[in-house]
Amino acid sequence: METLELPSLADMHVHLRQGEFMKSTVPGVRLGGTNVAYVMPNTVPPINSVDACLKYKQEIESLDPKTAYLMSLYLCPEITPEVIYAAAKAGIRGVKSYPKGATTNSDVGVESYEPFYPTFQAMQETGMVLNIHGEVPPSQEGGSVMTAEKQFLPTFRKLHEQFPKLKIILEHCSTKEAIDTVLACGNSVAGTITPHHLLITHSDWEHDPFSFCKPVAKTEEDRQALLKAATSGNSKFFLGSDSAPHPKEKKLANPPAAGIFTQPYLASYLAFIFDQQNALDKLEGFACRFGREFYGISSSDLPKELILKKESNVLPEMFEGCLVPFLHGVDLHWTCRRL
Repeated sequence: METLELPSLADMHVHLRQGEFMKSTVPGVRLGGTNVAYVMPNTVPPINSVDACLKYKQEIESLDPKTAYLMSLYLCPEITPEVIYAAAKAGIRGVKSYPKGATTNSDVGVESYEPFYPTFQAMQETGMVLNIHGEVPPSQEGGSVMTAEKQFLPTFRKLHEQFPKLKIILEHCSTKEAIDTVLACGNSVAGTITPHHLLITHSDWEHDPFSFCKPVAKTEEDRQALLKAATSGNSKFFLGSDSAPHPKEKKLANPPAAGIFTQPYLASYLAFIFDQQNALDKLEGFACRFGREFYGISSSDLPKELILKKESNVLPEMFEGCLVPFLHGVDLHWTCRRL
């Protein structure tokens, strides 16, 4: 297959940061082929009120009015059931949970889920989505970056058992065990998968700071399990790029900032991956339809808006003068433009 026409992507996990930096990050969303994007709330300070969330949405839309931005709140004590009811009424789609101290801007994250059970009950009632960064906090005894996701999975299963109708997403799955857990849960549970976790293992980020993210890429066995899930056609798995921009100097720091930047070239990464797996026929479901459907957005009659072409596409060393793309200098062999 030399060309492929697709609807616009639905990227259900993006980081856009804030302030002047957004002028560099937001334009990459549409450039990468996306027209529905679910925005993470781990700003400074975090998005922990309806008013702050709606203001953030307005700021993003002022830079890109053509994309549908779905908004989320940051799970913390301020997110009470009353806030959930107000958020649902305002059109906010979900709440993101971070383990305290595990990743970028997670200092006020979660250490225990039980105090939030009333909030989860309200979310279950209103149909809001719980997005979980599925790792144990780094302070937990015996934890490491390679085992943090696996150690969290019993907690994930318990949450699903306690709230079987609550829509829960295990974000950026990075292990075979995470895939198996999502498969074992009911239809209210899904998992997002990033392009970078489909392409790299621990041996990459150990030597390349621009391949370092949280959760870290794991083993080749884990990568193969993720590839199998992403290309399976199973609607429980869909695209969440977790594109997380950091200025070059922060990625070159010691330790490097956690985050991989993929957004402006997202469709090309995906075509490259699915072509390698002889699964281009599965790309539309994974990248365009399944995420929309889980969030209750109609995916029927989606117009073809992207044309992907198999031709040379060497990624630049820099985007917008300050952001280094994942796999910069590599030829993805697929280009993307809008029809």
